[in-house]
Amino acid sequence: MSAFINLSMRIIVAVTGASGVVIAKRVLESLSGHEVHLIVSENAKKVMKYERVEIDENLCKKSYSENDMAALIASSSFAVDAMVIVPCSMKTLSAVANGFCDNLIVRAAENVLKMGKRLVVVPRDTPLTLAAIENMRRVKLSGGIILPPVAAYYNEPKSADDMTDFFVGKILDVLGIKHGLYKKWKGD
Repeated sequence: MSAFINLSMRIIVAVTGASGVVIAKRVLESLSGHEVHLIVSENAKKVMKYERVEIDENLCKKSYSENDMAALIASSSFAVDAMVIVPCSMKTLSAVANGFCDNLIVRAAENVLKMGKRLVVVPRDTPLTLAAIENMRRVKLSGGIILPPVAAYYNEPKSADDMTDFFVGKILDVLGIKHGLYKKWKGD
């Protein structure tokens, strides 16, 4: 049986206040045909201005404020297939790792983990502190997938867009969604 899913999925995408919003933008563009629910934090909106990146909310079924704790996606009874936090700030990583549900992003992530669904966390910081590494460990132990946007060169990237496509392709890989965003390793 193939590890890739051809059916439409219901996915929550959360964008937090870390550099790399362009990755989130490309993820949303790549999820065409899937039901996407979007949460953009207030700090992410600030980063979007600095990085001159706009996210098209029309690519989503619905978007939410990070403070909307009464949203449908705040309940574990709202069935989702997966959630991606991209980019994931160290603050959000810490909150997810420690169950500190003070906003909709962390509440939705907690629901995804407790329902045994895929949570993909794309932490965007370097170098890493011991606290960040421990928080990644805790999320991994809880069932999350830690996917830092780490560059690869076997696919011979020619531009920043190629690197972004590689990162997004890796996210789609763990979601089980087919794509052609980067050249796969063929071996010797």
